Amino acid sequence: MDVRYSTDPERFKTMPAESLRAMFLIDNLFTFDEVPMTYSDIDRSITGSAVPKTKTLALLASKKEMAAEYFAERREIGIINIGGTGSIGVDGNVFVLGPKDALYIGRGARTVEFKSAKESDPAKFYFVSYPAHKEFPAVLVHFADADRSSLGSGQDSNRRMINRLIHAGGIKSCQLVMGLTELEQGSVWNTMPSHTHQRRSEVYMYFNIQPDAVVVHFMGQPEETRHMIIRNGQAVLNPSWSIHSGVGTRSYSFIWAMGGENQAFNDMDDVPMSLLR
Repeated sequence: MDVRYSTDPERFKTMPAESLRAMFLIDNLFTFDEVPMTYSDIDRSITGSAVPKTKTLALLASKKEMAAEYFAERREIGIINIGGTGSIGVDGNVFVLGPKDALYIGRGARTVEFKSAKESDPAKFYFVSYPAHKEFPAVLVHFADADRSSLGSGQDSNRRMINRLIHAGGIKSCQLVMGLTELEQGSVWNTMPSHTHQRRSEVYMYFNIQPDAVVVHFMGQPEETRHMIIRNGQAVLNPSWSIHSGVGTRSYSFIWAMGGENQAFNDMDDVPMSLLR
């Protein structure tokens, strides 16, 4: 378990690129037959992945950092599969996830196990977990059943489809809100015009980035922005005071997950383009 501590907006302004990456970038996801995890003091999120290629992988508590007997003892988990078909066993119940399907696991689930249907095309499970105060049942949601909104325009190079998978109007959760955004071909901007949401933090995980392409992720207070270069399968921890926008050299996709005080998707503070620096 990698542990990350965040900073305040003032120190953020003077941090060099490598310090920013060390604090906010997660670059060890999607390794075969491992479950890498990052614990952040930003709303106490845990971000990780599981790619079961040759064996079944168990999601276990890190006793030192979590002080828990099992991972979901005091937590809820949102999982999205971006690989081949796989299954997740939760306390003896098996859920089959195809590409881009999602599974919510509520507080109290004692065993969570990841398995791929084919070694030649393993599942790639990405998960984000937040503390939970109440138990809700495990629920599978197929990507075809996502709550969708088309946003943006060709003129602004940001036509994209927002797919809400775990949200207040769908799967019941304590604080977790999670979904997947896909940009249309020729569009490269996400979440621009930008916003902040003081009551929630957010984790972005970028994927479908071609090997010869990158995404430039912008963060920081609107009047003092910084950027990081992001490659395929990397995630960014975004504090509540920070914008979280990106632009790619080609189209791409990303998974977003939020946790904090509420679950209202539209609870955000819009940032006028004129304020960006």
